[in-house]
Amino acid sequence: MIYRPRRIVSSIREMVEYLPVIVVTGARQVGKSTMLKEEFADYDYLTLDDYALLEQAKKDPQSLWTGKQKVIIDEAQKVPSIFSAIKLAVDESNRARRFIISGSANLYLMEKVTESLAGRALYIDLLPMTFGECRMATMPINFTALWSENLEPEQPNPPPDTDLIEIMLKGFMPPVMEIPTHRNVLNWLDGYVKTYLERDLRELSQVESLIDFRKVMQSIALRTGNILNQADVAKACGVSHPTAHRYVKLLEVSNIINRVPAYYASRSKRLVKSPKVFFLDPGLSIFLSGYTDRAGLESSRELGGFFETLVYLHLKSHCELMSPQAKLYYWRTTAKKEVDFVIEHGRQILPIEVKLSKKPTIHDAASLLDFIDEHPQAMRGVVIHGGNDVYWLHSKVIAVPWWWLEA
Repeated sequence: MIYRPRRIVSSIREMVEYLPVIVVTGARQVGKSTMLKEEFADYDYLTLDDYALLEQAKKDPQSLWTGKQKVIIDEAQKVPSIFSAIKLAVDESNRARRFIISGSANLYLMEKVTESLAGRALYIDLLPMTFGECRMATMPINFTALWSENLEPEQPNPPPDTDLIEIMLKGFMPPVMEIPTHRNVLNWLDGYVKTYLERDLRELSQVESLIDFRKVMQSIALRTGNILNQADVAKACGVSHPTAHRYVKLLEVSNIINRVPAYYASRSKRLVKSPKVFFLDPGLSIFLSGYTDRAGLESSRELGGFFETLVYLHLKSHCELMSPQAKLYYWRTTAKKEVDFVIEHGRQILPIEVKLSKKPTIHDAASLLDFIDEHPQAMRGVVIHGGNDVYWLHSKVIAVPWWWLEA
């Protein structure tokens, strides 16, 4: 497999200089182990997938890093007690020792981890690859330009491999980058789901029924890009509300889904506060929803949600590259005015609308203009679309192709 450099590496290199612990989480197969081995070869690499090291970590975790100053511990969530030992090692060594901890569980959501490493660790999410990373492109200059006061973008030439439907069907998990046929991509996704069910769930939580869990996972996949109503999910799947809540949380801890909270600048405003839910990989959500070919996906009523999921992956990736990390929200009022994404970076905010259309019009910018009227600190509005052209819809709103964000 060809190693494709990850953009987040430069941030990790910078942060590891002044923080004793960096925590890298992400779903299985997003490339955590490969990235750490390739980019941090001067670190001693230890994985708790190794049964001997696992047993050693349970009985005497300090022995794992005796005589070592730079250590990577992969799959650390398998021994939660190891985090207390790492805390002691960092404190006793006057923070001279460096740890990079990796895990397929979202360690930030694991209570024992956050308690043990409070004030000592920085958390990084390694996401599926972006379109730019798949093409080994440099840092996303265009996305950064959206925050400048004087934005004058040039009309771009689309890359040759921008067939949106094919890209969405394949998704952005690193292993599928090397798979040449769609049939084998489907086989990989099928194996991934089964492996995830059989392996990760049994390590992280008790699941009474894998059949019920799969129903909940499929139900969430169909709702990706929408406001999460767990009562509706429970009813649709025939499970209790507490069961649906637990399974949704498990998907979140396993880095399969993210929740995006509502944005509100004033607490006096009555806004919808339930989160939106997104799969991290659009290809996985499409596969779990039962769409396996171009015709089925193109005619699906969820196509807009799947496209919004693709955009979410790229926006979240870009937010993590910003310093400090930007935060993602969505905006919706009780009067049904809605903006798909609001990015907050310091005192600056950037509202974004997502339209599958290849040629959005001023009508598609209505909600953005409403948002800008209520939030004058907004830099400008952006409509991200499925076409190839960059153009102004309004003096305050620019339309850009989804792939343009990666250039």
